[in-house]
Amino acid sequence: MEKQPDIRIYPDLETLEDAVAKHFLLASTQAVQQRGRALVALSGGSTPLGLFQLLGSDTYRATVPWQQIHFFWVDERCVPPQDEESNYGQFRKKVLDPLQIKPEQVHAMDGTLPPEDAAMEYERLLKNWGEADQPFPRFDWVLLGMGSDGHTASLFPGSTHQVEKAVVAIHADYEGRPADRISLTPFILNQARQVVFMVSGEKKAATLREVLQGVHDPLRLPAQRIQPVDGRLVWMLDGVAASLL
Repeated sequence: MEKQPDIRIYPDLETLEDAVAKHFLLASTQAVQQRGRALVALSGGSTPLGLFQLLGSDTYRATVPWQQIHFFWVDERCVPPQDEESNYGQFRKKVLDPLQIKPEQVHAMDGTLPPEDAAMEYERLLKNWGEADQPFPRFDWVLLGMGSDGHTASLFPGSTHQVEKAVVAIHADYEGRPADRISLTPFILNQARQVVFMVSGEKKAATLREVLQGVHDPLRLPAQRIQPVDGRLVWMLDGVAASLL
């Protein structure tokens, strides 16, 4: 029997950001207590920017075990880190630099390489973090978003990928912004211990209802591909995104 999704709804974006920050704090603290480190994979886009600002502030400076966290990325655009479209660059500006996180804790995708080369290089990097029973790491906490077309990470509707690949090159045009990208795949994302979808905004409400309550059609709605094998999946939503549920 399929598990019912864990859906948590918050009145507004600010409350949602605070709840996701607390979830991150708890997950990273537990991982450090149990395994001595926390492996975290982050998404970009506009939704988590306020969350990143919050995590980089004094509110979380003293409570999160920053020295034991290793940061990875779910996806990246093929742009240099100083570009405003760089997922890593945005997080560096809001969190890594203010908190003076050591470079050896930061494992960014190389947006300056052609996408196929960057994907191969990142897959090689991830293999250095594999656990005893598998070649790739089990992330302790993964942050995902969802686009109004149902995409997540850089996995877009209609795209199929090699099942055993952890990282793929993507050539996509989303909301009129063509871009070469690199993305983790469900193969590695579904090994995570905890995955959080953070979704906000009215324009995502109809798609969110389809993803959570509609027909299972992962080719059209890639967010449906995320079903952790032996981990927790939590949907954290603001009120307008959840208005049709």
